[in-house]
Order: sequence, then C-alpha cells, then structure tokens
Amino acid sequence: MTLEWDVTIVGCGPVGAYAANLLGQAGLRVLVLERDVAPYALPRAVHVDHEMLRLLEDVDLLAPFEDKLLAGDGHLHIGADHGVLRYLSAVDKPRAFGYANDYFFYQPELEDVLRAGLARYPNVTLRLGQEVTGLDINDEGACLTLNDETVQTRWVLGTDGARSMVRKALGVQLDDLKFEEPWLVVDAEVDGLVSFPDLTGVPKTANLQRLSVMMCDPARPATIVPGRGTHRRWEFMLLPGEDDVQMSQPETVAALVEPWVRDAPHRIIRAATYRFHGLVATDWRVGPVFLAGDAAHQTPPFFGQGMCHGMRDVANLAWKLALVIGGDADAKLLDTYQPERDAQVRHVIGKAIDAGQYICVLDPAEAQARDERVRAQRDIRTAADLIAPIASDIIGAGAGERFINPAVRDDGALFDAVTGGGWVLLSRGDLFLTPEAEAVLAQLGASQIMGDRDLSDPEGHFDAWFDAHRANHVLVRPDFYTAAVCENASQMNDEIVGLGLAMGL
Repeated sequence: MTLEWDVTIVGCGPVGAYAANLLGQAGLRVLVLERDVAPYALPRAVHVDHEMLRLLEDVDLLAPFEDKLLAGDGHLHIGADHGVLRYLSAVDKPRAFGYANDYFFYQPELEDVLRAGLARYPNVTLRLGQEVTGLDINDEGACLTLNDETVQTRWVLGTDGARSMVRKALGVQLDDLKFEEPWLVVDAEVDGLVSFPDLTGVPKTANLQRLSVMMCDPARPATIVPGRGTHRRWEFMLLPGEDDVQMSQPETVAALVEPWVRDAPHRIIRAATYRFHGLVATDWRVGPVFLAGDAAHQTPPFFGQGMCHGMRDVANLAWKLALVIGGDADAKLLDTYQPERDAQVRHVIGKAIDAGQYICVLDPAEAQARDERVRAQRDIRTAADLIAPIASDIIGAGAGERFINPAVRDDGALFDAVTGGGWVLLSRGDLFLTPEAEAVLAQLGASQIMGDRDLSDPEGHFDAWFDAHRANHVLVRPDFYTAAVCENASQMNDEIVGLGLAMGL
C-alpha cells in the first residue's frame, strides 16, 4: 500500500520542529502532531553552541533568528571564597567552527522561527491540538491514535518531551545515571545590569553580563545565565530540608534574586522547582519508531546541552531516513542511530553530572579542598570541547568528530555556505577516485572540493586540521561529522567503497 506519510513527528517543540524542517527539506512527506495549540510561552532552554547555529543555517533559518541571539563570552566558576576557580573563554580566539562557542536565546522566539519555516514545504503538514493517545506497530509501519481518528505512517519520530507518550507506549525504560538534585529556576526581565558579589581574580577581559557564572558556594550553589535583551536566569540549589512549594513562593524568590539585582527594576516571569536528572532511554528505536530529544535523554543543565542534544539527534537521523525512504540505502543504516548518539550523549551527561557534583558541595571544608584542587589544574578546556566523537560501523578509523567550518572567502563566507552542505569530500591537493568510489559519492550526491584550488584559508584552519589529524583527505557527512579521514588516495578510495557497502547503497 502507498502510505500518505513517510514520517510522522509526535511533538513540535524545538527538536520536533527542527526535524520537520530537515525532513521537509529532504522532500519527505511529513506530518507533525502537536498536543498544544501554541508554543509554550515561557523560556526553558536558553543556550545553544556553535553547532546549533550551523544546523539552523543548514535549513536556512539562521538569518531570521540571528538578531535574537546573544553571543556569550564563556563560563566563570566561582569558589567558596568568591574567588575565580575557572575562566573558560574563547573571546578573541580564531573561530574554526565559524561562530562563537556559546549563544543565549529566548526559546519561544526560536520556536516561532522553526514553525514559520515549515510553511515553506508543501510536503509538511502541522496539525495543532492533536494529542496522540495510542501507538501500534504493524506491517506497514505504525498506526497512531489521535483525538478522533487514526493515522497510518511508515516511520514515527517521538520528540514529545521528558514525559514522552511515545516512549511509554513502546515500553522503553530509562537508564538512571544516578544524579538527582532539586533546584529552583527563576527567569526575570531586568532593566539594567545584574550585580555580582565581591568577586576576586576576575580577568579584566571578562564581561560578567555576557558570561554564565557558576557560584560554587556551599552556602547556596547557584548559576546565573545571561539572555537576549533583558532576560536573565538564576538557578538556585535547594538546601536539605527546604520545601519545593515554599521555595517557589514570590517572597522567597524575591529574596533570593534581590542581591543580584539590587536597585535595578526587574520582573519575575517564572519560578519553578525542578529535579535535575541524568537519564537515557535504553532503546532509541523500536521497529519503525524512533525517540529523540528529551524523550530519549535528560541532561543536567550545567553545560546547557539539553536542547543541543535533541537537535544533534535529528540531524543524525534525518539524512539516514531520507536515504532509506528514497530507496538509496538499506534500512540497516538506521541501526547506526543509537550507537552514534547514545555514547556521545552519555559522555556529555557524565561530564554534566561531574560538574553538578563539583558545584553542589555543601560542606565548607570539602568546598575549600575542591577549590584548591581545581585551581591547581592547568589543562582546562572550554565546554565546547565536551562533545565527543561519534562511532559506528559507518565511521572510519580516526573519524567521527565535528568538522570545522571556517571562513573560506574574502567576503567571510563559511565553508558550509560555499560547499552547500550535504556530503563533502575535501582534499589538500589532488585526489583521484576509482570508478567504484565515484559511484558511491554519486549516490550520496557528494561534492568534491580541492582545498588548495577551490577555497581560501586565510587563518590556516584547514592546514592546521589536516596536520593535527595527519591527513590530506576528509569526507564530511550532512550532519557535519567526519565519516573518513585519510592520508592518501588509496586509503580514501577504500574508505568510500567500504562506507557504501556498510550503508547498503
């Protein structure tokens, strides 16, 4: 039978909406079902990194959102004595990935941009006010039960959040990574500068209004996050014996925020208590049904990677679904989704849990010992370096990391814009391909770029990258991760042919 929908997406938050844009761009017939009739009006996610801007640009939605972003200057960690523990900043450093490491935003504005983008695709249908109440897998794919009808679809993508109905309908369990801490999250509009306690050792280059600040103070651990415009966020750890309801009361919230705003006019727009968790679904795919975003994993917020994980999920999955649905690859390609994403997500969650445990020390003596230990460390990297390479049967040896995206023309155009995205084979010098390798690249629609001839590299990013990897050739995937990194033509030809076999092209 011919099904009306190639993919049905359950949940149209930022991850589901981004998935619909990617799949719509690929020409697939997509149905998006959302329970609510309007996006959630208050901010939840507030941070993205350079990879997310790259993903938005890939669906031509960065331009309408770019003026709604605040580029951050990094992260400042303050110890129990209110002295600096760590200052992680990439300010004034070369941007190998094309953008700043950190950006802060207002989630409702991002959702507006993503949903508006769906209007470009006649092959994408968004239906609001449609709650999915049942899911059954059958020979044709899956059948979804809605308010008053059923929908048959070939594939399902569950992006319906932490309480995912799709995950529960599949009977998928969550692997508890043993982190649960109660925090009060406060969002406010502040007409003026946020105040800070008497900090010592803050570098003169640090603009405190553009930094996320972690107060590792045993009296009350807290984080302070900037935002676009006048928006600011505070997260206060609840101390033993404190009650969620009482801590959310307006007078309590006002007292906690007051030292940070002092005389600046401000308006509290939200205050809610949360349990910060580290959870990962045991199965990200059951037959024709996939999980992504918070439905698949929940990350403590200390590096601001929760929504970023979800966007990486769908960027990883979308091009694979397009190849399989188009008949260009074997369905076994979809088996690489969880191995590639699960390990990377667990790595970042582990680092976030480590950060949470490091921040949440309440014993003054332990906090002092921690401060001394951290200040003695020298090999401190930025939060952007937390994103580990991916690995699977379609990733060659030494590959799997995010490829760089530097400016490659005098007008500042970035690598992705010049190449057009998709599969890109980039070489330093000439590369002669065998007919077998050429056939694989043709099936993938890959472009072949000779760096020395086709691109400029004024800051030397490509040479530095190739030298660091002892390579002269790299094959980049549509999600901007490397599929093969090789020193010579013979190796690259073998990698490309092997990739084609592994993908069932």
